[in-house]
Amino acid sequence: MILDHLQKGDGITALDSLRLYGVLRLAARIEELRKDGHIIQTHIVKVGDKEIARYTLVKEDTDGQAGH
Repeated sequence: MILDHLQKGDGITALDSLRLYGVLRLAARIEELRKDGHIIQTHIVKVGDKEIARYTLVKEDTDGQAGH
């Protein structure tokens, strides 16, 4: 679910993952995906007076190299 979401080019936050997929521990899922070799960036975004993490997948070229 989370990987499919990221592969569509959409970023995701913990609130998104809870609302869309019922996933409570997004950071743990992201860590699992990273251990599986996926390159996922963390962006800290300000929402109101809080800062939250938003995760995005780095696109890979057809040869498996990270794209720019």
